[in-house]
Amino acid sequence: MNEPTTDERPTDAQREQETGCCSGRHEHALSESAVATDVELLATLGNDTRYEALRIIAAADDDVCVCEIEPALGVSQGAVSQALSRLFSAGLVERRKEGRWRYYSSTPRAEGLLAALDETRGDVRD
Repeated sequence: MNEPTTDERPTDAQREQETGCCSGRHEHALSESAVATDVELLATLGNDTRYEALRIIAAADDDVCVCEIEPALGVSQGAVSQALSRLFSAGLVERRKEGRWRYYSSTPRAEGLLAALDETRGDVRD
C-alpha cells in the first residue's frame, strides 16, 4: 500500500484499509452553542425539585402561584424559588408578578420537551 506523504491526508479507503474500521469522520449536526444550550437544559431537568415543579406548572390549566408549588413539592420556599429561577433561565417557564406573588406558566419549549419524554418513556416499571 502506498503511504501518504506528509502533504497528503489518507483517503477514506486508505484509512479503512489500514484500520479495518470506518473513516473516523463524524459531522456534528449542532453548533457548539446549540450543544451547550441543550446540555444546560437537560441539566436543569436533572433535579427532582425542578422537574416536579415543571410538571406541576405544565399540568395546570392556568398560571400557578408559587404559594401552590411549595406545598405540592414538600420542600422549602428557598428550594422552590431556586428551582423556578433555574427553570425560568432555561426558558422552560414564564413568570409574571402580581402584587407580592409570582405566577408561572410553562413555555412551548417545556411542553414539547415533556411531551417527548412522555411519548418515549414506554412501559417503565415503578
